[in-house]
Amino acid sequence: MRTLHLLLIVAVVTPACVRAPSPPPSTAGDIQTDSDPNYLGTFSIISRDPSSGELGFAVQSKAFAAGNRAVAIRAGLGVIAHQASANPMYGAIGFELLARGFTPQQALDMMLRSDEGRTSRQVAILDAEGRTASWDGPGANDWKGHKCGANYCAQGNILAGPQVVDALARSFESSSGPLAERLMDALDAAQAAGGDARGMQSAALIITRALGGAGGFSDRVIDIRVDDSRAPLADLRRLLNLYRAGQMITDANRQLTAGDPDTALGTALAARDKAPDNDNAWVAIANIHLKAGRKADALAAIRRAIELNAANRRQLPKNRNFETLMNDPEFKRLTSGSAGQ
Repeated sequence: MRTLHLLLIVAVVTPACVRAPSPPPSTAGDIQTDSDPNYLGTFSIISRDPSSGELGFAVQSKAFAAGNRAVAIRAGLGVIAHQASANPMYGAIGFELLARGFTPQQALDMMLRSDEGRTSRQVAILDAEGRTASWDGPGANDWKGHKCGANYCAQGNILAGPQVVDALARSFESSSGPLAERLMDALDAAQAAGGDARGMQSAALIITRALGGAGGFSDRVIDIRVDDSRAPLADLRRLLNLYRAGQMITDANRQLTAGDPDTALGTALAARDKAPDNDNAWVAIANIHLKAGRKADALAAIRRAIELNAANRRQLPKNRNFETLMNDPEFKRLTSGSAGQ
C-alpha cells in the first residue's frame, strides 16, 4: 500500500519537474528461478501501426495463460508488457503516468524506483506516439534481453538465446500488412529460432484501436488466447484465421444484400479457404447460391455445413434465408433427425 500511495502522489507531479531516477542495484534475494511453472519465461512483442492507430501485443510462453497476466494495453495510450515475475502494477500505474504526460522512460524509471521486486521483472512500454522504454531485471533468468525499434519492442527471458529476440525484431521490421498477422508471423519466427528454453504452453494476441470493437463501446479489435496447448502458436493462428473468416462472412452478407452475388460468393469462398472447418462459411455459401438460383450448389453447401456442425440440422430450418427450401425433399432429408445424429 505504501508503494501504491507513493506512486499516486508522484503521478500528479508535472513531468517537466521529474528527473528520471536510476533504479537501485539488485539484491540476490530478488533472483527468480525457472522451476516455478507460473514464472513467465516468455517472449513477447508490443507494437504500434501508425497508419491504422492500432496497438498490439503478442506472446508465447511455457507458462499457463501467459496472455492473461503479461500485458496491459489501452487504445490511444500505450502497451505495457510485464513478464518474468509479472506485476500488474506496471499497467495500472503506468497508464496513469502516461495519461499525465510522462514519457515511457520516465514512467518506467518512476515505477522501478518504487518496486522492491524490480530486479526480477522484465518490463517494456510503448506509447501511442511510438516512444519506447524497456527494462531487463538482472535477477530475471537468462537468456534475457530486448530490442526496441520504430513502433515496437521485442523482449524475452528464459530463452534459447539472443537469436529469439533478434528473430522477433527482424520479422516485425521486415513485414507489412495488418498488424495482427505481422505479430503472428513474428511469434512464429521467434519460436523457429528456439523460443522459450522450457518449451511451449500458451500464447495470446491482442489488437486495440480507439472505439474499434463492440459497436464502438470497446477498444479491443482482436483478443484471442490459447491458455494450455502443446502447439499454442498453431492454435493461435487457427483462431486468427477464424476471426478473419468471420469478417469475410460479414462482408459477403453485406455484398449479397447490396445485390452483388458474384462478389459475395468470392468473399464467402475466401472465408471458407481461410477457415475450412468453419460451418458458418458454408452456410453463407449456401445462402448465396440459393439467392442466385443454384439450388443444387446450395444443398451441397448445406450438406457440408451439417457435416461440420450437426446442430445445423436443427437451426437451418429456422433460418429465414432458406424458407424456399422448406418443402424440398433433399433439404428435409438433410435436416431431419436430432442435432446429435
